[in-house]
Formats: sequence, structure tokens, C-alpha cells
Amino acid sequence: MGGHHKIKMDALRSICESLKLGNVQTYIQSGNVVFTAPGQDLPALAGRLESAIEKSCGFRPDVVLRTLAQLRDVEARNPFARREDVEPNKLLVTFFDGDADAKVKIKSLKTTNEECRLVGRELYIFFPSGQGQSKLSFAIFDRAPKIKWTGRNWNTVTKLVEMAASLET
Repeated sequence: MGGHHKIKMDALRSICESLKLGNVQTYIQSGNVVFTAPGQDLPALAGRLESAIEKSCGFRPDVVLRTLAQLRDVEARNPFARREDVEPNKLLVTFFDGDADAKVKIKSLKTTNEECRLVGRELYIFFPSGQGQSKLSFAIFDRAPKIKWTGRNWNTVTKLVEMAASLET
């Protein structure tokens, strides 16, 4: 949900449970939620979640969903995986809802020493000096009304995969 709007994780968990999602678990205070929803249409479910959060919290966030298989694919396709100089907390994965409009905008990103690799619907960004020192601006995505996105560092991505995998058993 980014830094613009805050929602307590117990409230997010309750919203998800009200939509009859199963095994709802949240992770750190940034809108990470893992749940089971067999047979659900992901775009429709994202819309339902956006509406439920808006009704409960007074703002409508962009909701970007991935299945466990898709998250495992994100791990497998990490273009920085074999690089020893890439620390997990300096690698950001930007998840896009779609990819056509995002690809156009990504070409406009102004980077200095960051390394960006677009793989499918994800943009992997390595911040050698840390994200806090970067001048890279994501405003280009925020201003594009058709682009829904969210970013998570590599530590969070791997933790979400671990949490989701635990729901399989």
C-alpha cells in the first residue's frame, strides 16, 4: 500500500476474512497479506479487495495479487540471483498488475547507478547504495492511471513465498 495510506494489519486481515478468504496471514506493516482462495479470478478478487478496503478505510489502494506459483517464478527469474554483490535488502521487486503500459513507462525511468531488469510483469531493481540514497522516482507509475504496482524488497519476497508455501500443506 506504500507510504500514502496506512492500514493496520489486523484490519487488513479482517477485511480479507470478510471476503471469505482462507488462512489469512499478514506480514509486516506494509500491506503484505497471504491467503488461500482456490478458483478465484485474480483481477476480480483484486477489485473486491480494493472496494472492501475503500469501504472500511476510506481510501482505495491498488491491489496487486500473485499466486504462489507466480511468486516462485519471480524467485526463479531473479536476474541478480547469481551476483554475490547484490544484498537482499538492496534488491527491490516491483510487481505490476499488467505489463503493456508499464513497459512504456519503465523506458522513461531516470537511473543513476541503479540496475533495472524487466522480466515479465516484474521490474527487478538493484540499488547498490541502498534505496534511501537513490534519486530514482516512481512518480512516473503513480501518475499513470492504468498502472497498478507495488514494490517489495527481496527479503520480503522470499518471506511471502515461504508463508504462502506453508499454506499448501
